[in-house]
Amino acid sequence: MLKERIESDRDSALQFLGGGGAKDFAMYKETTGLIRGLETCLSYVDDLAHRMEYDDE
Repeated sequence: MLKERIESDRDSALQFLGGGGAKDFAMYKETTGLIRGLETCLSYVDDLAHRMEYDDE
């Protein structure tokens, strides 16, 4: 559920940029930073899930 929410937020930010939502460079930078942060979060979630799956072995 957490991963899906993060992916949804990332997809919304990508659609915002793709639709020309950034009115200036500052808004563009903020949105790309958000996307980068969400991608990092997804990486952490995947890593944690992998470790939890194989920690019992």
